[in-house]
Order: sequence, then structure tokens, then C-alpha cells
Amino acid sequence: MKVEIFSDVVCPWCYVGHARFARAAQEFRDKGGSIEVVMRPFQLSPDAPAEGEPVLEALERKFGPGASQMVTRVVDLAADDGLDLRFDRAISTSTLEAHRLVEVATGQGLGEEMAERLFRAHFTDGLNVGDPEVLAKLAAEVGVRDTGEGAAEVRDQIDRARRLGITGVPLFLFEGQFAVSGAQPLATLTAAIDEVAERVGETPIQQLATPGDGCDDGYCAV
Repeated sequence: MKVEIFSDVVCPWCYVGHARFARAAQEFRDKGGSIEVVMRPFQLSPDAPAEGEPVLEALERKFGPGASQMVTRVVDLAADDGLDLRFDRAISTSTLEAHRLVEVATGQGLGEEMAERLFRAHFTDGLNVGDPEVLAKLAAEVGVRDTGEGAAEVRDQIDRARRLGITGVPLFLFEGQFAVSGAQPLATLTAAIDEVAERVGETPIQQLATPGDGCDDGYCAV
């Protein structure tokens, strides 16, 4: 089974969804199933500057002085999944180069690992994932050799997401036909994997669950 995960590394719900899906996929493999996970790019803020700025400042500019209180829900839910989200450290930045690095890592069999490290770098470590020097260090940590390639593939996949009508992330696309959107509970993702295992061969994209929490067109409902 092939599952494509459309996400952005500065999307908090994508981080939560990524962690939950990783557990669901491992459960499926432990039962004897075979599942290939491919990370796909999506940019929530394509015009964000590479030099970056504190996330809370960006949120306050957009939503007002009470923006810091908006993050409480996602921080608490992420903690339940063992994730430490530090919005006080996070830096709003362009993610195009980060996506390119994930594309390179995917070609080396390390796409999931690279994406996870980028999520953690952004949300926990307070690193600027738009900074080439930061990306180089993170690639070395994961064991990825950055070939400098992947930019064209990233642009193609971002265009493909638009053609598929994807406006919010995370979105899990099973076999190019079945979709689950949002950071769904582990049980929902496990059930979706099992269901698709039985339904492969059916046609166009179908939602297998009511959309969960996610980020949409540059806005995160945190």
C-alpha cells in the first residue's frame, strides 16, 4: 500500500498527524502488512521570508494580542502524543528548501525521518528551517546527502496538490484514491489503513473520515 502525506513542516497539526500515522503504519506492518509512506509538500505561507520571524509575532500580527492563547489546544494535544511544541521558540519561515530536502531524503529512503527531524527542529528546537546552514546540519544528523536536487519535483507536487483540490493539511492519500484529512486519532488512521487494504482498486478520491484538525490556506485553527 502506498500512502502519500501532504504536509508542511511548520504546520502543528501536520506534526501531530505525522506522529500518529507513523504509529498506525507500524501497527499495520507488525500485522504483516506492507506500507510505503511518501512525504509530499504543501506550503501554508509560500511568501514567508527565508530569514524568518518569531511565530507568535506573526500570529499576533494576523490575529491580535490574544494570539498566544490560541495555541494552547494544539500544544496540549501534541503533548498527549509525546510531542513538545514550543511556539515561544518557533520561527515562521519559508519551507520551500525544507521540502526540497525531504524530497532528496525520500530518494535515499529517509523521507519520513527527515520530515520528523524538520518538524522537531521547528516546533521544539526553535531552529529556522529556511536557513541553508540549519538544513545542512539537520540533513547530516539524519544521514541524508543533499545533492542540491529536488526543486522541480517539489514544485510539481505542490501543483499536483492544487489540481487534486487539496487546500488543507495534513492529508493522507491512500493509493491515489482514498483521502483522510486532518490529524485524526490513531484509531481512525488504523481503521483507514485496514479499510484501504481491502478496497484497493476502487476509483476516485473519497474521504474515509470526517476531516479533523488541520491547517488551511495559511491559517492554522489552533
